[in-house]
Amino acid sequence: MKFGFFNLMPWPGYPEPPRVYPTPNKDYDPIKGQKLYHDYIDLLVHAEACGFDWIGCNEHHFSPYGLMPNCNLIGSILTRETKVSKLAMIGNLLPLSNPIRVAEEYAMLDVMSGGRLIAGFMRGVPHEYIAYNSPPGESRARQKEAAQLIIKCWTEPEPFGWEGEFFQFKSVSIWPKPIQKPYPTILMSASNEESAVFAAESKAIMAMGLISDMTLARNNVDIFRETAKSSGWVPTDDHVMMGASTCICETDEEAHEVFAQALDYFHGTLMKPTYDALKLVLQAGYFAKQKAGASYDSRLDKVAAKKTIQEMIDAGSIICGSPDSVVKQIKRFRSELGAGRLNMSMQIGDLPIPVVKKGMDLFRDRVLPQVRDL
Repeated sequence: MKFGFFNLMPWPGYPEPPRVYPTPNKDYDPIKGQKLYHDYIDLLVHAEACGFDWIGCNEHHFSPYGLMPNCNLIGSILTRETKVSKLAMIGNLLPLSNPIRVAEEYAMLDVMSGGRLIAGFMRGVPHEYIAYNSPPGESRARQKEAAQLIIKCWTEPEPFGWEGEFFQFKSVSIWPKPIQKPYPTILMSASNEESAVFAAESKAIMAMGLISDMTLARNNVDIFRETAKSSGWVPTDDHVMMGASTCICETDEEAHEVFAQALDYFHGTLMKPTYDALKLVLQAGYFAKQKAGASYDSRLDKVAAKKTIQEMIDAGSIICGSPDSVVKQIKRFRSELGAGRLNMSMQIGDLPIPVVKKGMDLFRDRVLPQVRDL
């Protein structure tokens, strides 16, 4: 199996659950923020020394949920601070971005890193669309067109024009071009059936960043594999990536205690703007005629519901416990879902940085030796 370290870069210590979206930034302290960025980047760099196969960054807006409005800025630092681990930009939100700009920046990261980029072609969650004043109902179609345009930017040796439904360019010829041929490894979300189909048609890694239950995840994996087969290719286990919030401590009791507190802050405070924004999008009827709306609504209800640590472990939503317990949980992801990749989101809520770093070291010393060869 292959393993990734992921850091949302959350803002710790927000005084109370936000009452409105966008979240007021009056409580943001840029001096504290500077130190936090350095600490978070240090963790990302340390992930390579802990044996993680890739280091993950992402993009979010208008919320203390995540302090990375542009993951490529963090990725550019990692191209120099790391040497071996893949750099997974999970990723740029294609429907909200200029696809030419994404193609250029991703190409830069691939060249600067020596061909280590995993290029996330993400659609984003509803509150991003409120932030950027873009119709969520167009997101799927915009993502598809943007993905096609970016791949053409990477592979077309001569200047070309583009006249699409959403994007128009008279003449395109990007510099630099990526190292990876024919183009960088692509990763796409497969959190619902429609997304799983699109990821398979695009020959991308399918990724589920949040699992509400193992049965749903298994269904999406099956759809991905079936669609890939009908599209003329056979995905390997490396094409199936699952994600889980993760906490590793010396004992189960310690891990359950510290993670329960961190998850309370994550769901009760940091995620509240996301829940509120999603409700606004659904009420506006953007997804009224799409399965995506029902999927979002269902996942919202399941995730927002208060659960115990053990219930979340059983559902596959989190990985939590002592090294031996974590090994068992990873083996379950492997056997039940056929996942060849596991993205471990270890900086969750207000979990103290020393606890995260200790968990990373435990992963290296006592977990990875038991699961690497699964």
